[in-house]
This record gives sequence, structure tokens and C-alpha cells, in this order.
Amino acid sequence: MENKDIATPTRTKQISQKYGLKMKKSLGQNFLIEPNIVSRIIEAANIQPSSGAIEIGPGIGALTEQLAKNADKVLAYEIDERFYRVLQDTLSTYDNVSVVQKDVLEADVASDMSDYFSEQQEVSVVANLPYYVTTPIIMGLLQEKLPLQSIVVMIQKEVADRIAAKPQTKSYGSLSIAAQFYAEAETVMHVPKTVFYPQPNVDSAVLKLTLRDEPAVDVISESFFFDLVKASFGERRKTLLNNLLRHFEMKGEREKLVSYISEAGIDPKRRGETLTLEEFATLSNVLYPLIVTE
Repeated sequence: MENKDIATPTRTKQISQKYGLKMKKSLGQNFLIEPNIVSRIIEAANIQPSSGAIEIGPGIGALTEQLAKNADKVLAYEIDERFYRVLQDTLSTYDNVSVVQKDVLEADVASDMSDYFSEQQEVSVVANLPYYVTTPIIMGLLQEKLPLQSIVVMIQKEVADRIAAKPQTKSYGSLSIAAQFYAEAETVMHVPKTVFYPQPNVDSAVLKLTLRDEPAVDVISESFFFDLVKASFGERRKTLLNNLLRHFEMKGEREKLVSYISEAGIDPKRRGETLTLEEFATLSNVLYPLIVTE
């Protein structure tokens, strides 16, 4: 029984009983019990014997175990003390895994990477993320501009759809643009709730973000660009013009804003969801001197 993969119903239940573990749904603690899904996640991340891998929220080690077998080194962040103790046991036969009891949102990941991985090593984040902190973790990793090859994560299907969405779709919004500014996004596979223990209430998906060497577009100010994008989706049914007038408190300068948006080659009556990443960049660079420096 001990030789079974952790990512099986038998072994997962055995470990849960041994340690008296009760999963906290509030912390998104749902463990994979299907080895084939784990294998496909590792394949999507292109983990090689020379690779480094960072895992977030390893739980009892289902994915960590397979990363340890396939990668050169694995660095895992586990916030829950109960699972930190369990991992000392379940991963005891692997000397290429370092588990740190730390919240990844508070960790200095760049420093940890520098200490643990070699300078030339290709490192990817590979994780079954807790659903309640999916977006902060992904955006935190991207905005830190860490030397990562890719981020391959199991997340809620709805969030994966939003991150990978294209313009003029219901899922497309500020999160799509923010993620795609830093990375190419694709949904690798949809995952049914039946391959988890306990079963979550929602379906999942594996999302792959391949990090860009440079942001997708050139902007004068990243912070203004993201502020503009967020403002453009303030009320989805409103026009771009009305959302920007309200957000930037420019109702007395309507005509001036109309002329600047038009100068960017964009019809002010369009809605935010119709603009591409490139159009948002152009608009940001045109509006920056009007809004930020005036």
C-alpha cells in the first residue's frame, strides 16, 4: 500500500486517517486522487531531469511526489502546519525536495529561488492552487517578474477561462489583460470535480502561462495602464468614454477626453471588452499625459 502513488484514493485516505486530517474547504483543500491528471500537469510544464519546480500548497504531497521523481529540485511552500508535518513523512525518501512553512504571498520568492536553484536552471511553478487565493498568487508571481519559464496551475475553471479569454467574449476582462501582459495564456485541460478528495463544488482547469521575455506591449507607465484597463471594465455595459469619465472624474472635460480617445484610433462609444491588449496600450500612452501629468 505504501508503494501506491499519493495521488490515489487509497493512499490519500490512508494518509488522512493516519494523521486525523480534516480538510478545510475554506482553504481550498481538495486533493488530487487521479495520477493521470498529475502526469498531464507535469507534462504541460515540460518538467525535465534538469528542471527546477516551485509548488504552492502541496498538501499531502500528491503532485510534489511526482515533481520530485521528474525534476532536479523542488521548492514547495506550505502554509498549513499540519500538512508541513505530514510532508516530512510522505516525502522522506526524496532528498531533492525542500518544503518551507511559509505563505507564498509573504515570501521573498526571488531570494528563495536564488538560494535554492542554480543560476541557469529553468524553473516553473507547478501547483494545485487553493481557489480562494488563486488570483493574488498568479498576479503576484507575474508582477514580481521572476525568472520563471512557465506557471502551470490547477485552478477553478471560471478563473482559468477569464485569464485565457480573448476580446469580445463574456469572460474577457481586466484579469485577462493583466495576465496576458506578462504571459501567453492557454487552458491545457478541463478537470472534473470527481478527481478530488473531498470533491469541490466547482469544476477545475489546468492553466498554462508561458512567461514573456518582455511585456506584450510597450507602455509609458504600467501602473497607469492597469488602472486604465480596470476603469474600462468598471461597468461592462457602459461605453469606454463613460467609464473613463467617471473613474478619472473628468465629467467637465468630456470633449477633451473624446478627442484623446479618438486620437488613439478608438471609437469612444466602444465597450472595454472589445479592445485588444494593443489597443489598451495605445490608449494608455495617449491618455497618460492628459490624466497623469495635468
